[in-house]
Amino acid sequence: MWFNGLLDLSVWQLIVTGLVLTHITIVSVTLYLHRHSAHNALDLHPVLKHFFRFWLWLTTAQNTKEWTAIHRKHHAKCETEEDPHSPVVLGIRKVLFEGAELYAEAATPENLERYGQRTPEDWIERNLYSRHRMLGISLMAVLNLLLFGVHGIWIWAVQMMWIPVWAAGVVNGVGHWMGYRNYECADNARNISPLGILIGGEELHNNHHTYPNSAKLSRRWFEVDIGWGYIRLFQLFGLAKPKGYRPIAHYLPGKQDMDVETVQAIANSRFDIMRQYRKRVVEPVLRQQRTLMDDEIRPRYHKLKKLLSREVSLIQPREKEHLDTVLAGNEMLRLIYEKSQELQALWRQRGLKPQDKLQALMAWCKEAESSGVRYLEEFAAHLRAYSLRPVA
Repeated sequence: MWFNGLLDLSVWQLIVTGLVLTHITIVSVTLYLHRHSAHNALDLHPVLKHFFRFWLWLTTAQNTKEWTAIHRKHHAKCETEEDPHSPVVLGIRKVLFEGAELYAEAATPENLERYGQRTPEDWIERNLYSRHRMLGISLMAVLNLLLFGVHGIWIWAVQMMWIPVWAAGVVNGVGHWMGYRNYECADNARNISPLGILIGGEELHNNHHTYPNSAKLSRRWFEVDIGWGYIRLFQLFGLAKPKGYRPIAHYLPGKQDMDVETVQAIANSRFDIMRQYRKRVVEPVLRQQRTLMDDEIRPRYHKLKKLLSREVSLIQPREKEHLDTVLAGNEMLRLIYEKSQELQALWRQRGLKPQDKLQALMAWCKEAESSGVRYLEEFAAHLRAYSLRPVA
């Protein structure tokens, strides 16, 4: 009887059970470790926090302080030699197949001290979860064998591989290697899929790196963040409270007077603003200019469309050479590209007073409105209509 397990389930029931168990682990990682602990974007009820911590001890042997510290360092040093797991630096194969090992290597006392602040250091963390890590996954193995008999072995094996493969490998590897980008953040983060279901919403990695302190990872109407669905569910029962999930900016149709609130609103939503610049200015102007391109440049039109909006630090030398060649031969494309760079440079300047930023933005809009490019003129008028306050 013991060999058959306490639960007599069919093969399909066992498969579903295994997927449910691993899904709980994914939810624990994305809600507790990621959105709550690493980014402080989500408040969780103590009961829910302890359940997640206990479940991760059983299924991953993961230490909260270590995971949090390594992830924070990843954001602080992204795509540099100090990034614990960048496929841009280390190569996709290494991150994809050795992601768990990279985590272990990065868990140094120096990293834990610098990046592991505000993580649990209570009695149970010190004396059980951190001291006896292997005990948790050993208990899970025993429970699986008791419940499912011999099938518990492969269920346990899947549980042990799930996070190293999907989180440490796929999210950290593929999420910085291939996919689509909604925003031109300063690193190579990409959305793996618009359907954030299999990895709890972590598939929307470009969105997350653009707005790392947001509890909600989806940004466009067709994107699904199942982790956000769980947050809203827990919120109904008073178990979770998101601290922020969208940029603080409001578009007020008809507003024409630019003020300090306009500057602050645009600064809060600058990545969304630059995405609109691409849609409202870059793409329509490029379509107009396509017929004027020579036979050598025209076949690379789609590549050029991406380069005109790409974060400058991510442009490769050969791509920059191609971009410079095109801009040197097309005055209008050069103009809208330079105006894009000027607008982004405005938000990168540190130490400017709000009034100084207002004057700089007003000067940018004045130049755009007198440029003779209709799409640029319309975009300048669009910027004036932003505010921190919604319509009354």
